[in-house]
Amino acid sequence: MNLITTIIAITIILSTILAIVSFWLPQMNPDHEKLSPYECGFDPLGTARLPFSLRFFLVAILFLLFDLEIALLLPLPWGDQLPSPLLTFLWASAVLILLTLGLIYEWLQGGLEWAE
Repeated sequence: MNLITTIIAITIILSTILAIVSFWLPQMNPDHEKLSPYECGFDPLGTARLPFSLRFFLVAILFLLFDLEIALLLPLPWGDQLPSPLLTFLWASAVLILLTLGLIYEWLQGGLEWAE
């Protein structure tokens, strides 16, 4: 219990120090010169904003979601060594069911179809 209180105390102290230091640092006030685009002394040739595919973004988010799912479920085989392995497997099953329902919903909405 002593380790937990030490970690909590260090967290609170560090958070307080960072909050106080952030108030002491000077505030940056952007002016017109700082906000203007700059390309080697010339006016910019094109726009800085490139078009981005929303479908690609959705597929990338789904990939990250299921990649996180795999990372969370990798230690599951060692869950049977815990004091309550049934509870561990119930939570893992709940996560899998929730992600499966989300995938089915995304599929039915047409978010996984690349070409229309």
